[in-house]
Amino acid sequence: MEVNSMPKQPNKLINEKSPYLLQHAYNPVNWYPWSEEAFEIAKKDNKPIFLSIGYSTCHWCHVMEQESFEDDSVAKILNENFIAIKVDREERPDIDHIYMEVCQALTGSGGWPLSIFMTPDKKPFFAGTYFPKESIQNHIGFKELLNIIIHRWKTSREEIVESAEEITKIIRLSLTNLQPEPLDQYILEKTFNSLELSFDKEYGGFGTKPKFPTPHTLLFLLRYSVHFKSNKALKMVEKTLIQMYKGGIFDHLGFGFSRYSVDEKWLVPHFEKMLYDNALLMMVYAEMYQITKKQIFREITEKIITFILRDLTNPEGAFYTAIDADSEGVEGKYYTWTIEEIKLVFNDNELDYVKSYYNLSDKGNFAGRNIFNLIHQSDDNLLDNELIKSIRNKLLEARKKRIPPHLDDKILTNLNALMITSLAYVGRIFRDYHLINQAEKAFAFIEKNLLTKDNRLYARYRDGEVKYQGYLEDYAYLIWALNELFLSTSKDRYLELSHKLYDSVMKYFKDMVGGFYHTSKDSEQLIVRIKPLYDGALPSANSVMTMNLLQLAEITDNSCMAIKARDQFHYFSGLLNYQPSAYTYMLSAYLYYKADKRKIVIVTNKNNPHLTRILNEYYNKYLPFTTLIVLFKEDILTSDLFSEYASVNADIAMFMCENYHCDEPIYDVDIIISEIKKLTELD
Repeated sequence: MEVNSMPKQPNKLINEKSPYLLQHAYNPVNWYPWSEEAFEIAKKDNKPIFLSIGYSTCHWCHVMEQESFEDDSVAKILNENFIAIKVDREERPDIDHIYMEVCQALTGSGGWPLSIFMTPDKKPFFAGTYFPKESIQNHIGFKELLNIIIHRWKTSREEIVESAEEITKIIRLSLTNLQPEPLDQYILEKTFNSLELSFDKEYGGFGTKPKFPTPHTLLFLLRYSVHFKSNKALKMVEKTLIQMYKGGIFDHLGFGFSRYSVDEKWLVPHFEKMLYDNALLMMVYAEMYQITKKQIFREITEKIITFILRDLTNPEGAFYTAIDADSEGVEGKYYTWTIEEIKLVFNDNELDYVKSYYNLSDKGNFAGRNIFNLIHQSDDNLLDNELIKSIRNKLLEARKKRIPPHLDDKILTNLNALMITSLAYVGRIFRDYHLINQAEKAFAFIEKNLLTKDNRLYARYRDGEVKYQGYLEDYAYLIWALNELFLSTSKDRYLELSHKLYDSVMKYFKDMVGGFYHTSKDSEQLIVRIKPLYDGALPSANSVMTMNLLQLAEITDNSCMAIKARDQFHYFSGLLNYQPSAYTYMLSAYLYYKADKRKIVIVTNKNNPHLTRILNEYYNKYLPFTTLIVLFKEDILTSDLFSEYASVNADIAMFMCENYHCDEPIYDVDIIISEIKKLTELD
């Protein structure tokens, strides 16, 4: 191993706010942030660009940094022959999306760190992910790769430039040339059949290892189970949720889910914890509790909430992005235990119980250490008892003395909006106003720091700095959040702002041919202006916007928005027909579009003593195609949104509406409750 001898002087990343870029600020590599300066120097010096994209909690990004970017010999090659640019994918998803498509097109796979070689005009000619420093068997080393590219750049530059032009043309075509076609009339059933074929009957989840939670797929299956009366779909979700909780992918001491499991049993996680996974899983577990009334699902939901509010929330109520997998340079060290470490916490009798309950052994289940898990426990033995709570608290106190993994403390608009959505939604289901208040507090931070007076958004806040024009997902997720805040609080200011952001989306992101662009029309122009398509780790912004259109149409009786959603399905039909299981949130929107929907409007006073009883009865049911709106008479008088209800002069009135038509109101509280008790989704 070569000894790094160069003094640690900061590079140009030292002036950035991104935690990921700052991690690389003292590399001997002369990194540039993505900037015109970097591209101008590349053009002037006639050098190719090495673009490295990652994020601060990425394990393999750390490995490549330690092996290559902190190595003087590698840095010398890069500094003399390339312009090296670092990008935080979470701050610049527009750049990441484009070059990840390049990598997948050229190599058949993708991931992070993403390594791109390109011309000074940003056109790629070679792509990969992680490279070891030295060549190993069939895996080329980074140093060897750099030298090959240097040689090719010097001897075959015209050929490289032509190749880059051709790759760019292909990427532009593949990302912009969608071919609408008639949407398969059985698309929903085919999606379910595809998911059923890949379902793991023993451990839940889909496919083999590695396994990802894919919460939006689970949300689709829950809605499918209602619409098609499919107990099989419901059981697939229930099995998956229970097995995930039993596994090591769930942190049984500090709570929260990790990004994914490297094995089919959900035992060994990739230990990083992301805000977005936990926000989405909160919704799924809460809905499963609503459906089954099984206390375990509520307990898991509340554990996720505890983790987020304790570990991922800033003092002003906004949410941080993620927690790293590594501590002290070792993946999972913070979360795993040897028996000797556990012996320091408990006496012999307690130790035996802990080992038995959490499936621990002297040899361990992860590199000689133990991942706490409940895989061996029966489904009936998962609820906490007082002894387990006491054991967990002792272990958690001992764990707090360890060096914790890195916290990525940047505040992203899209992920905060997703968390606001989840808190408002789950708070409404659980009748927990503390959660709704937390959602409002987080939105107040976004409104104060990331929303402009002309209804434009910024994407990132950190250390007092806001930066980057908002992307489509920032607007789409915040519209979703505002809709949920309105439904949870009855405050029409949230709905009014939702409409204003919708207007911004239509003005700056809409393509008249179809779909929405990822970046606004006045943002930096990259080699291609893409549209977010498939539902990956997160539902795509186009999918979320489609659901937003349908939700707003239903709330405000705006059939034009429903027509716009229908146009979305037509535009994306070719993709949906070809690989429906990759678009499960878009298909959740389609399922909502196709279903017979109902809207219930309750008009009353804020202090009506019967309202709590009515709402408790309603939210005791799982009604994904029914929208309940509570309007307070005190507010209707000052609002233009629901002025048609201003004439109600009874203490309470309930309107049952379908297809933009409402029945005669019901004024009797007992009849209202009786009607709600009878509610099921429409056939």
